[in-house]
Amino acid sequence: MNKRFKARMSQGDAETLALQILAFLAEDRRRLERFLALTGLRAEALQTNAGETETLLAVTQHLLDDESLLLVFASQAGVAPEHIAEAHRLLGAKA
Repeated sequence: MNKRFKARMSQGDAETLALQILAFLAEDRRRLERFLALTGLRAEALQTNAGETETLLAVTQHLLDDESLLLVFASQAGVAPEHIAEAHRLLGAKA
């Protein structure tokens, strides 16, 4: 387990992880464009609403829907793929 996340992930941990995923998507133009195309979000709205629960849910869901992207992110971030699913669950409980 990544040392950045406690044995039990908190809401704050879930939000932080989702923002890390968003940064991961944003660092590659093709990844970001694909995310925007699949979610229907516009870049301006994404920038304005990056920290909103609905946006964070879309980000985590996007990774969960693409196993290869999920594994790339998990490897680069040093987190277990299941942590993304846990973050998504926690964010969904807040929505």
